[in-house]
Amino acid sequence: MEAGFVDRDGQGGRKQFARAVTGAAVGRGSTRTYSHTYVSRWLDGVVPRDDQTREAIREALSARLGRRIAPDELGFISARSTSPDVGLSYPDEPAAGITSVAQLFEADLTSAPGVGHAPTNNAAWNDASLSWLVGSQQPLEDLGRGGRVGPADVERLRTMRGTFDRLDSMFGGGHARNALVQYLRTSLPPLLRAGGRTDIRQALFSAAGEATQLAAWMSYDAGLHGLAQRYFIQALGLADAGNDRLLGASILDAMSHQAAYLGSFRKAANLARAAGLGTASAGVPTLTSHFYAMEARALARLRDKSGCDRAMSAAVREYERRGESEAPEWISYFDDAELSAELGHCHRDLGRSATAIILAEQALDKASGDYVRSDFFVAMVLADAHLDAGDVEQGCQVAADAFRAGEGLESARCHGYVDEFKQRLILHKKNRAVRDFVATVRSSRLWTPERAG
Repeated sequence: MEAGFVDRDGQGGRKQFARAVTGAAVGRGSTRTYSHTYVSRWLDGVVPRDDQTREAIREALSARLGRRIAPDELGFISARSTSPDVGLSYPDEPAAGITSVAQLFEADLTSAPGVGHAPTNNAAWNDASLSWLVGSQQPLEDLGRGGRVGPADVERLRTMRGTFDRLDSMFGGGHARNALVQYLRTSLPPLLRAGGRTDIRQALFSAAGEATQLAAWMSYDAGLHGLAQRYFIQALGLADAGNDRLLGASILDAMSHQAAYLGSFRKAANLARAAGLGTASAGVPTLTSHFYAMEARALARLRDKSGCDRAMSAAVREYERRGESEAPEWISYFDDAELSAELGHCHRDLGRSATAIILAEQALDKASGDYVRSDFFVAMVLADAHLDAGDVEQGCQVAADAFRAGEGLESARCHGYVDEFKQRLILHKKNRAVRDFVATVRSSRLWTPERAG
C-alpha cells in the first residue's frame, strides 16, 4: 500500500501516505483527517468500514502510481461488502472485466451472501449475449509500462487450465473447483493488469477466458448455477477483450447447455443460435456442428421434432466438413463419440428409443475413456432408452455398470441423470430387475448424494 511513497525515517512514508489520503478525502467533500497510525492499521489488515475512506485510499494510490487502482487490489473486498449482483453485468471495458472477475473469485471463496447459491438471471443471459454480438466492449488498451507479460505467462495459464480440465473430466466439477478458483484469484488479476505487447495481452485475455469458462463449467457441474452463470458472463468478456471470437461463441454455447439443463429450453436454443450467428463468417465446421447440436438438444426437450431434426442434420453436415486442424485445441474433445452422444440425447428425448440405443452404444464404443463423466452421461441415456423400449433388465444392467464406473464422480449433473432414470423406474417398480438394481446401488453416492449440512 505504501508503494511509491518514500520512507526515510520508518514513518515518513506512512505520514506522506496519510496526508495523500486526507487530501483525497477533502477533495471528495470530507472533513476527516488521517495520521500514520491509521496507515499502520490498514497495513496490518484492518479494513476501513466506511466507503469514503476506502475510496480516498484508492484515489491517493491511483494518483501516485499513475493508473486506476481497482478495489480488489487493495485487499478491501470482503463477503460483507460484496454486491449480490457481482459478475452479472457484461463488462464495458477490459479493466472493468478484471475487477468484476476478481471480485467474483473473492465472493466465491468467501461464500459471500447471495452469490454462491444464487439462482440464474434470465436478463443477464440476454444482456451478455447481445453485448457480445454487437461488440459493445471497448478495445484492449496498450499498456507499455512495467510488469510486462510474455508468451510464457500465457502458456503457463493454459497449462494449468488443461490440468484442471482433466481433473474435472475424470472426477467431476465438485472435486477441484475450489482449488482452481483459488489459483485464478491469486494469479489472474495481476497478470491481466500487467503491461506488455498488445498481441501478447490479447492472448493472455483469451487464455484467461478459457480458464474462467472452466471455473463456470465446474461450478455448473457442482450445482452452483447462479455462480456458474456469472463466471460464464465474465469469461465471455475476457474472450472479447482478447479478440477471440471463437472462444466467445463457445462460451455462449456453454451457456446454452446450462440453460437447457435448467429447463430454459427456448433460451438455450437462442443462445446456441447466437453462437452460430456471431461466428458465421469464421468457417470452423467443428464449432458450428457443436452449436447446432446444442440447439438440437434444446429443441428435443421442447418436443419440436421437425426443428430438432433440422438442427441434427446440420450438426452432422458441418461435422463431416471439418478439417484436420481447423478448430481450436479446446474443442478437440468433440469427436465421433461426442457427436453420437449428443444425437443420442436428442432421440431419447423425442421418444425414438431404438435410434437412441444405437447412437448411445456407438458413443460408448468409440469413447476414449478420458472423459469419465461424459461416458456416465451417455451410459445413463442408453439405460433410459432401454427402459423406454420396455427392456427393463437391460436398462438396469447398463445403469449398474455406469454406477460402478462413475462412483468417484462429484457432479450434481450426474445426480440429474440419475433422477431422470429414477422417474422411469417408477413405471416398472414391481419388476424384479428394478428391485435388484435398487438394492445394489442404494448405498452409492450417485444414488443418494450427500447433502450439505
